Amino acid sequence: MHPDNQSIKILSSVCLFFLTCFQGISPFSVYATNGYITHGYGAKSHSLAGAGSALPLDGMDAASNPATMVYLGDRLDAGVSAFVPSRGFSAHNDSPANGFAELNTGHYDSRNSVFFIPHFARNWMLDSKSSFGVSVGAHGGINTEFDSAVFSAFNNPAGTASSPTGIDVQQLFVGLTYSRKFLKNHSFGITPVIVGQQIKVTGLEPFRAFSDSPDHVSNNGYDYSYGGGVRVGWLSQLSDTFSVGFSYQSRLYMSSFDDYRGLFAEQGDFDIPPNFVAGLSWKMTPKLTFVADVQRILFEEIAAISNRSDLLCSPGAVILGTDDGLGFGWENISVGKFGLQWQYKPDLTLRAGYSISNQVIPEDQVLFNIVAPAAVREHYTFGLTKVIDNVEINLAFMYAPQRNIKGTNPNTGSETISLEMSQYEMEISFGFRF
Repeated sequence: MHPDNQSIKILSSVCLFFLTCFQGISPFSVYATNGYITHGYGAKSHSLAGAGSALPLDGMDAASNPATMVYLGDRLDAGVSAFVPSRGFSAHNDSPANGFAELNTGHYDSRNSVFFIPHFARNWMLDSKSSFGVSVGAHGGINTEFDSAVFSAFNNPAGTASSPTGIDVQQLFVGLTYSRKFLKNHSFGITPVIVGQQIKVTGLEPFRAFSDSPDHVSNNGYDYSYGGGVRVGWLSQLSDTFSVGFSYQSRLYMSSFDDYRGLFAEQGDFDIPPNFVAGLSWKMTPKLTFVADVQRILFEEIAAISNRSDLLCSPGAVILGTDDGLGFGWENISVGKFGLQWQYKPDLTLRAGYSISNQVIPEDQVLFNIVAPAAVREHYTFGLTKVIDNVEINLAFMYAPQRNIKGTNPNTGSETISLEMSQYEMEISFGFRF
């Protein structure tokens, strides 16, 4: 069905609006969800807690399983979410200071609690068995900004800690997807991914004393990095009611952050970790579909993220910027995602989901993670799709309850640190079918 003139005008206006968003909204940050990988892609996936690698949903499927795209037909999807994380930490020490790198006792909350995150996707059917798509969106990021000079107790000749203290990582992804059916009920897809990211770090001046490049540790403004990789996917419809899907995203190789080569391991290298997903879709009744995914995210492949952060800050030690330099100490995680989709009426679909993961930050790695307190492990989601004429209106809501990670500062042996985080997200998107 071809859209009428009014639909074309609406479509053009929506496209212009979201192109403006992509140019004008900053940051694109999606704060830590599963580590720092978003729990889903697009409003429909978000309302299923990110499940759906074996269920075609919308144009953002390219980011989860590109093999589903050939089942979507000609369509355009555009949306924006309001992401609201609450994150902070507390430090407490009952004993006198007995180490150099001690935090000031107290509770700290991060600013910047609302992020607007747009996405856009377009899929074209090349013929009855193949499609091509373009998708643009934010994948992940890390953002904290504390009003206080968190590391002021670290002060030394290398530099006095300033405020705000924090880190801002912004990432933008563009995917180009080719998907094709073969045999009778199978399809595959491939998505080359182009990535741009930028970073800014503030308030870490005292750490210059432990870097092999002291002038490239903190307060150097935004630095930029570019690169890419590939995601491949497979979908098999084993029966009229049961499908399985699998996808794999390679490591996304990025150019180094030269202005922060004295902070991150491997001289500022900050690649994006590989991950893979396996899932199923079961149409339990004509109106009710159950979906489940298992995702594995390999943070340990990236030294800047996985190198341990419990090295002692002893005078003269060089522990930042080298190949074995201090990182966040993150571990690989597995994420279970489960969702139900109910075709309540021909023009109204309801969805709900739940996901859970293991803890990405070990309890003995809390010190450096005060700037990246990725404590969240669970997501509760729900949403709906309302169809009006040939336009889908999608809504999604997410709540991630607060989690705390408690540990000890290795430089004191007695100071306790507790990281905390909770999250909310609300999203609206529009889908146009041609």
